[in-house]
Amino acid sequence: MKNASMILSHLTNQPQFKYLKQQACYSKYLSLLGEKWQKAIAFVYIKNETLFVAVTHPGFKMELHYNRDLLKSVLTQLASLDRECAMLRAEKVVVFHSKYRSIVKESPDDETIPYYQELATSQFRVETEDPELKQMFEKIKETIQCNQ
Repeated sequence: MKNASMILSHLTNQPQFKYLKQQACYSKYLSLLGEKWQKAIAFVYIKNETLFVAVTHPGFKMELHYNRDLLKSVLTQLASLDRECAMLRAEKVVVFHSKYRSIVKESPDDETIPYYQELATSQFRVETEDPELKQMFEKIKETIQCNQ
């Protein structure tokens, strides 16, 4: 009985599914870049020995343009170290802005909900003669005590 990973590896080795293997290599390439670049890059592909890098915002275009040598060297190292990704070769790097984003969506777990500690203390004097105000201040003291 074959398991799922064995079936998938057999399928990806078929000539008609060579693009699946390339896509896996592109994902590895993006994972090797820093988190900042991973968020900035929408997708990458190689055509005619040119690495095309699509950015999500035009502001990243200039910054990645200055780091073309870094992008090329990471690609070269990946191709030399991972024999499955040996077909990744590029002589030039072209950076462009794309309105299309990758299909992978962030999970809601990535969002952070800030929690704050109560900084006030319930150690203060109530110097009023009005019983209503005094009662309100006592409620505030209790609320502060509960929040700590």
